[in-house]
Order: sequence, then structure tokens, then C-alpha cells
Amino acid sequence: MSTTTITAADINKLRQQTGAGMMDCRKALTESNGDFEAAIDYLRKKGQKVAALRGDREAKEGVIIAKTTEDNKTGFIINLSCETDFVSKNAEYINFAQSIMDAAIVNNVKGIDELNKVKLGDDTVMDKLNEQVAKIGEKISVSKFERVEADYVAAYIHGSYRMGVLVGLNKVAPEAGKDIAMQIAAMNPIAIDAESVPAETIAREKDIAIEQVKAEGKPAEMAEKIAMGKINKFFKESTLLAQPFVKDSNKSVSDYLQSVDADLKVISFKRIALG
Repeated sequence: MSTTTITAADINKLRQQTGAGMMDCRKALTESNGDFEAAIDYLRKKGQKVAALRGDREAKEGVIIAKTTEDNKTGFIINLSCETDFVSKNAEYINFAQSIMDAAIVNNVKGIDELNKVKLGDDTVMDKLNEQVAKIGEKISVSKFERVEADYVAAYIHGSYRMGVLVGLNKVAPEAGKDIAMQIAAMNPIAIDAESVPAETIAREKDIAIEQVKAEGKPAEMAEKIAMGKINKFFKESTLLAQPFVKDSNKSVSDYLQSVDADLKVISFKRIALG
């Protein structure tokens, strides 16, 4: 048994991330030596319904901007993060985020480090960020950046700049691009299809599924077969093309794309959300 000290703050943090009970969170952290990711897996293996969305947990407050170039061939998402929603909801702060996005597009930047060095007026983006830190008194930075290139890229901002989505298609299809972007915003798929899911993710989900089956008291010889059923359900819920289409749950996203154009395909997508 680990001697790692589990604090009340640790337990509360895990509770907020997962929605699990206090004692379950304490045991999960104890068994996982204080490792939060391992503790979440522990809870899932024990059959707990975990509420956390992994990709969203790191984001705190801020503004997310998603935008494409005029020819819709390249799309960008930036997360200009800050510490409080009071700052993020300020019109001046939102305009500042928009100006950084415009600089990203004009300079066709490929990442955060490059973006921080480009000019914004007479100064660099980093200089302007430091000015805002001094002025506002909060930690402010471009904390996340995504970029998509395709024959057609759709950009979508959901809510009050709290989520951004980019969808790359192999053909120009503005309405379909918007529909798929809204699908991704709502359903948070992890990949385009089952073949796109990383092998380590499948192995992890299978391990969790087998442990869940054992916890339910099913015979060991049945565990593999039942676990594969759970994996197939995971693919249907978590991969874009297999998901039920949000505008018509009687068809899948794949069916919807086929109904628009038999050759229309999603090449890539990116999604960033605040916590």
C-alpha cells in the first residue's frame, strides 16, 4: 500500500472531475498512489459512472476563437486563457483574442510558440500578452492552439466563446460542415471512425470493460466476448461517423454525409472547450 498522503483537497478535486462519492474518490486515489488519471480509470473499472470529459478538464476560464481563412482552406482555434470569467466576458478581452486570431491567420502560424513571436501592431503577441498580465493582474496566455487544412474547413464557436470546432472536408460543403461541427461540439467524438482510434485507447477501454464484466460477477470465459460488445458500443458512442446524427437520431453521421454527397468525407477535426 502506498504511503502517499491523500488530502481533502485531492478528494474534492476528483469528486468535481468525476461526480463520484467522497469515499470512492478517497479509495481510488489511495489505490492509485495519488495519480488522478489512474484514479479515474480505477473508478470506471469498479463500475462508477464518471462524469469527467478528459479533453476538457485542463481548460479553466478564457475565450475560444475558431476561424478560417477567406478561402476556407485552413482553420485555426485559439484558447486565450485567464483566471476568472469576469475577465473572459469583458468585450475588450474578447476583442484582444480576436486580434490574436487575425494575426494567426495573416501569418499562417503552425503553433503557439510561432504565434507568440508574430507582430501584433508594433509589438509581438507575447509583448501584448505581458501587457495584459500587467494591466489585469491575471495569468493570461494562448494556452491551446489547433489548425486544420483541407479542401474545405468549417469553423464553429459554441456558446459565449466557450468552445471551438474545426472540421476539414474533402469537398466544399458549407451546410454539411456546419452540421458536422455542431455534432462534434455536442457529442465530443474522440476520432473520425474506429480505425482512427489509437491502439492504446482501445486497449485501455478493453481493460476497463473486462474489469467491469468481472465486477458484475460474469464468468471469466465470457469476459472477453462481453468486453468486445462494450468496445463496439464505445466505438458507436465515441467515433464521429458511427454516432447518431444530432439532427436526426434515426441516421448515423456517416448516413448523413452520404445523403449530402456520396463522396463527401471528413478528413480531420479539432475541438477545444473550456472546463
